[in-house]
Amino acid sequence: MAGAVAAAAASAVAAERAGMVASLIRLTGDWELAEDCVQDAVEKALRHWPEAGLPRSPAAWLTTAARNRALDILRRRRTEWAKLSERALLDEAAHSETDRDDRLSLIFTCCHPALPLDGRVALTLKTVAGLNTAQIADAFLVSESTMSQRLLRTKRKISNAAIPYRVPPDELLAERTDGVLAVLYLVFNAGYGQPEDRLADEALRLVRLLADLMPAADEARSLLALILFQRARRATRFDAAGDLVPMEEQDRARWDPVLAAEAHRELRRAAHSGRPPGPYWLQARIAACHASAPSAQATPWHAIVPLYDALLAAQPSPVAALNRAVAVGFRDGFATGLSALDALDTGVLAGYHLLPAARADFLRRLGRTDAARAAYQDALRLVAEGGPEARFLRRQLAALPPSHGVVRPC
Repeated sequence: MAGAVAAAAASAVAAERAGMVASLIRLTGDWELAEDCVQDAVEKALRHWPEAGLPRSPAAWLTTAARNRALDILRRRRTEWAKLSERALLDEAAHSETDRDDRLSLIFTCCHPALPLDGRVALTLKTVAGLNTAQIADAFLVSESTMSQRLLRTKRKISNAAIPYRVPPDELLAERTDGVLAVLYLVFNAGYGQPEDRLADEALRLVRLLADLMPAADEARSLLALILFQRARRATRFDAAGDLVPMEEQDRARWDPVLAAEAHRELRRAAHSGRPPGPYWLQARIAACHASAPSAQATPWHAIVPLYDALLAAQPSPVAALNRAVAVGFRDGFATGLSALDALDTGVLAGYHLLPAARADFLRRLGRTDAARAAYQDALRLVAEGGPEARFLRRQLAALPPSHGVVRPC
């Protein structure tokens, strides 16, 4: 019974926690109180349900328990503000539209542009995703006390700057939505490069939530499609030892067809607005090209390069320019790709290990072993020693033939 209770509680919290916290923040104005009351409700459920049995709706039970806990605390505070908030809690009806607005308000407040970026990421993971401070600190390689202070400063900034707890007005909605998506994609990328990628899972869940709450937001749906395409390759990105496997060596039979099909559906839905395609839609189209190719050799590079051209026109980025140069190399030949890489602004990309790594790969394919070895060594100096990127680069370096080996054909 204890196992079933814990599973039911975990499932309800995963599905409804953001809504419960958002509703309590709106009604009490107290972020800490809201989070504490939801946690108290979960602890009460774990004590009560084994004896009383599972309620018909665990999420509704938790919502009521959290609200009642907030009422108890507000009563103790004995202030006029508390009485007004108590009345609001008592009068509150559970309307789906209110819940939708609460969740959106929570997400947009956590990602407000007046907050520092690291604070936006941390607060989103803490308040919306429900990760605890230790988990967030571990994901970003800082101490728990450092992360705790970061969260505290961010919440104080919301209060001191009087950041409104609301969905932005129409004239700011598109710009603010872009900022929210940037935070969520940053969270995804922070976890995507690791074998244990809980952050990537949380980002996917949050982007799903945002796409559901804003069905007309094409770029939210496009980001969902992009992440789904990338998650479809999850089982093949690392080998049993936790080492990176490049896409062309991944076993495509193990790519998740369900996630890929969902990604294609979301991408089609995002294309029906008649507006110019946004950067996430273009990136998702590139991912779709890779996902649809039956083999690495069948990758439609002739379609991918123009998509990168459109992406650079819509949202110039040195990383997108690097990826375009790689795509040019696979479309037009590795020597042409090497020239495209050499034409990039190396000052902007200084410190980014994928530039020398891409050069090393093209040089290896061209049979220029000595130059490839030097480029791999340059890339190694830019990554964390012992990490998956470093181990991959060392394997590539070790696999190079002796100097002046046979030239490989293009």
